[in-house]
Amino acid sequence: MRKQPWAVRLLLVNQFGVNTGFYLLIPYLATHLTDSLGMSAALVGVVLGVRNLSQQGLFLIGGSAADRLGARRVIIAGCALRAVGFALFALGTSLPVLLGAAALSGVAGALFNPAVRAYIAVESDDKAAAFALFNVFAQAGALFGPLLGAAPLFVDFRLSALVAAGIFTVLTAAQALALPAREVPPRDTTVLGDWRRCLTDRRFLAFTLALSGMFALQNQLYLVLPLAARDATGRAESAALLFLVGTAATLLLQVRITRQLSCTKNRYAVMAAGLAVMGAGFLAPALLPGLVPVLLAVVCLEIGVIITQPFAYALIGDVGGERLSGTYFGVFYLVSGVVAAASTALIGAAEGAGAFLCAAIGLLCALGALAIGRRAALRPV
Repeated sequence: MRKQPWAVRLLLVNQFGVNTGFYLLIPYLATHLTDSLGMSAALVGVVLGVRNLSQQGLFLIGGSAADRLGARRVIIAGCALRAVGFALFALGTSLPVLLGAAALSGVAGALFNPAVRAYIAVESDDKAAAFALFNVFAQAGALFGPLLGAAPLFVDFRLSALVAAGIFTVLTAAQALALPAREVPPRDTTVLGDWRRCLTDRRFLAFTLALSGMFALQNQLYLVLPLAARDATGRAESAALLFLVGTAATLLLQVRITRQLSCTKNRYAVMAAGLAVMGAGFLAPALLPGLVPVLLAVVCLEIGVIITQPFAYALIGDVGGERLSGTYFGVFYLVSGVVAAASTALIGAAEGAGAFLCAAIGLLCALGALAIGRRAALRPV
């Protein structure tokens, strides 16, 4: 971590705080809406859907804003909006207020997610190492947040929401006071011109489709694998063990594996190997009974992400450069989110064959990444 610039170190700590605050509140939101406010499952689905749609649908705008206004400003704005949104969750009881809270929280994520990655991609000389550390801090926050939210002190959801809002307020102040501003390169194109350039980059779109398999398979930590763990143990609570094992694998292995693979010249082959490992892991619960094969699938899933993600993000940063990194990250997240949602729906419909479908997705995406590396490697804009 000491090898990274000060700004990158600050954003690593920021990401730990972001995920801590997010997972302190979000896992318990549905229970609060139903049990405390008496909302129906349909209305809860609407609130959660608005939050997700506000984030997934606006990634491209958030990325463009980072390129045009400067990533620092967009990061600060995103943290501030998340603080307001979470405070509204604590104070609001009516549906309009809760929908506003959900929308603000989603827009916040759409702003700072691509902006943070664009800032790191431009600021760090060793992008893969920086994104490896980023994943470690993000996973640590994703583990610490739910544990903190489950503490007896936070039995009252409103207190949890206020603490989460306080965390984002502190993060907003920290970025405003300490995150260095970067000069925004002069523009000779419009926003629509930037979008057109990115969306007509066939190499990049092919790369995004291939790497979207990473998100599609990661989503199965919320569908296929928890159901498999429940079937193996007869207890729905066993799903918590999956997240614990996955986070432990990331914390222990991420930096080591990225360091070992950084000397590999063919980054596409590295990413293909990671995707293949992710898919292959699903064969264990598909073919073998018990909880151990499910845990093996989780470990393979996390190791695949560990292998793939830092080099994928580094490559996007290289392609976008100082001028368009935010836009390229925005398109990457937007397309990957749509593909992941469609894949999850298809996997869910497959029911018992879902694990086999996951294995096929991993293999096909790995082959796609290899083909891109051999025939149409990405080029800087």
